[in-house]
Amino acid sequence: MTGLYLAGLLVAIAGLVVLDLRWRLFLCAAPARAALVLVVGVVGFLVWDAAGVGLRIFFEGRQRLLIGLDLAPEIPIEEVFFLVLLCLSAMEAFTLAERLLARRDAIGARAER
Repeated sequence: MTGLYLAGLLVAIAGLVVLDLRWRLFLCAAPARAALVLVVGVVGFLVWDAAGVGLRIFFEGRQRLLIGLDLAPEIPIEEVFFLVLLCLSAMEAFTLAERLLARRDAIGARAER
């Protein structure tokens, strides 16, 4: 079962990328800006993780589902992919909500005329 968690994360990320390609939500709408936001988000969360590990709030706990490669002590490599998934899903949800609210406002403005 080694690597199953990473495989699941990669499948989920691929699914989000497919949704993004279909609806031009985040990555496809402005690729350079999206890449910057994604990198800043992942790095920010990694710093947070490192601080949590340093304060002994976070710890890894060995699992059979992990591949066993650590980015840093107590931070498995799967954490990077999880953070990509987290940031990507948050930004796609934000972009979709923004788009739906704009559409609702446009429909409301037309109805008032």
